[in-house]
Parts: sequence; structure tokens; C-alpha cells
Amino acid sequence: MSKTTDFDLIEFLPYLLNQAAEACSLEFRETYRERYGMSRSEWRVLFHLGRYGTMTANEICTRAKMHKTEISRAVQKLAERQFLARKTDPDDRRRENLELTAAGSRAFRDLRSAAADFNRKLTQDLSDQEAKVLVGVLQRLSKLQCA
Repeated sequence: MSKTTDFDLIEFLPYLLNQAAEACSLEFRETYRERYGMSRSEWRVLFHLGRYGTMTANEICTRAKMHKTEISRAVQKLAERQFLARKTDPDDRRRENLELTAAGSRAFRDLRSAAADFNRKLTQDLSDQEAKVLVGVLQRLSKLQCA
């Protein structure tokens, strides 16, 4: 097979970002799975409610960039385990507001602390400046609208 271009998929930024994200996510998954028996989707819903307060499932879908089916299943499991409460919106009975219960808030605080420790571990070999640049670049890329 002849090489027709000097482009190497191994250096393709979406590929590299995915590999890095998956490696980090799988390692941190052990924390929320071990402590609370949560799936990745459940952790992400818990995170959004803990970070932003009362939200609808659709708002979480948009903010987390997750499919509504994933969010729906996670919300159901978290509600069953009493980590979140579902309340019908008094102004629009078709909407359901989601908020953390006391147990959900405790789990969020615990996992937020574990996430901060994990983040420090990930960046321990970077200078403060490198860590700031990395976070800034990733934040910009996460807002990027290609095509």
C-alpha cells in the first residue's frame, strides 16, 4: 500500500482527544462505580444537577451533549435510588424539573472532591502554566462548531 499523504490518523486531533478522554473516563469511572454503583451517564446527570441546580432532562441533554435516551435512563435510576427528585413544573405541566435530594447532594460533594483529587493527579506532571493552557484549549475546542 502506497502512502498518498503525510496525514497520519494517529495524529488526528479528534482521535487523540477521544483516546485521552476515554482513558481518563475509564479510570475515574472506578470511583463513582465503587462508591455509588453509578454509570457514567448517572454521574454526568448528578454532576450537572450538583453544579447548576434544578434543570430539566432536556437542559442536561443540551449542556452535557448526551442523547435524551441516555439521560432518561440515568434520571430513572437516580430517582429510584433517591439521589434526585422529579417535580412537575407548575407553569408547564409537561415539564419535569430535576433536583438533587440530600443523598444526591452528599454524593455530589463526595464525588466532586474525588474528581478534584483525580484532576490533580492527571496534571501532576504538568507545570501550572501547561495545565492552564491545556484546560483553556480544551474549553475552546469543546465549544467549537465545525462544518
